[in-house]
Amino acid sequence: MSLRKCVAPALMAAGLLAAGMATDARAEPGGCLKYGAVGAVGGHLAHHGVMGAAGGCVAGMYTRHEYRKGLRAKAALYDKEHPADPHMSLAERYRNRKTDEQKATLYDAEHPPAPGH
Repeated sequence: MSLRKCVAPALMAAGLLAAGMATDARAEPGGCLKYGAVGAVGGHLAHHGVMGAAGGCVAGMYTRHEYRKGLRAKAALYDKEHPADPHMSLAERYRNRKTDEQKATLYDAEHPPAPGH
């Protein structure tokens, strides 16, 4: 076996591993791939695999849209309660910015649900 055949896969694996560590991994509900795969399996059992996959994809996209809409609403409420400091420079505001997901989590922590709900 030549050195080229041994080194190329190792370099490729190292590059993929480095690329995987550099990305931000988030788990969101829904999505075309998740729901589409489940829909394809369900559709396969009913002998309509493509229709099941398409329906699952649509349902997944709708679920993710509703999830992100809820995050944006909570982030807007957080922004309303925590206005930006007018004395901060633009660079400081940029450094201290939070994502909608972070703002929604902080809003949920500040406003726990009432008991029994």
